[in-house]
Amino acid sequence: MSDPVLLSADRGAVRVITVNRPDKLNALNAQTLDALHAAFQAAAVDASVRCVVLTGSGPKAFVAGADISEMNTLTPVQGRDFSLRGQRMMRGIEKLPKPVIAMVNGFALGGGLELAMSCHLRIAADTAKVGQPEINLGLIPGFGGTQRLLRLAGRAATLELCLAGAPIDAQRAQQLGIVNRVVPTAELEAQTMALADQLANAAPLALRGILDCINVGGECGIEEGLEYESAQFGLMFATDDMREGTAAFLERRKPAFAGR
Repeated sequence: MSDPVLLSADRGAVRVITVNRPDKLNALNAQTLDALHAAFQAAAVDASVRCVVLTGSGPKAFVAGADISEMNTLTPVQGRDFSLRGQRMMRGIEKLPKPVIAMVNGFALGGGLELAMSCHLRIAADTAKVGQPEINLGLIPGFGGTQRLLRLAGRAATLELCLAGAPIDAQRAQQLGIVNRVVPTAELEAQTMALADQLANAAPLALRGILDCINVGGECGIEEGLEYESAQFGLMFATDDMREGTAAFLERRKPAFAGR
């Protein structure tokens, strides 16, 4: 599919979705939020897609934030609706039954960091910078930044990033647990696609089970999380992929997972 604000291309079982507003440093306006929501919903139901990579076009930015020119005229009610629109899209990414990797190729600020944090994994170029600078606009994060950053980096780091509003480099972001890996800019695409291909060749139902367990466990108590994990573990024994994976291990060969 193709959209004025999005580009989409399939590389085998990996779908690469690119926010395509380089003249605006890929800033998120209402049109882009809706296009992303539709693109990820389409990826969720496309059986040929087993992993999604999300990135931004151009050499400077993953997504530099929400579109300030659009926000500047919003009323309080419209501002709340804009926040809910972004949260709906990002919650959809977070709950996608297939792994999503953010390929952070440049600035990921404000809504851009919030978008990256909604993805399951984040690989950043060593030149990337991330942050929640909304305080400098007289705003607060509105697309889930206070909540996801708190869960990834902890209270102290979240308070510093949100209250001070200063960006940090990719290396510091990795130390805080905001990004999973930092790689040389020249190797970003190759290393991201290598991980995406690895996930695309893994057992799809097991991937979904892991994502579900971690999503549920992150929002409930330990006992409920453990119970949910046991239930999902048991369900795997009803799949052809589990039989194939264990047989391949015993036969010392590479498994061929079919997603059944």
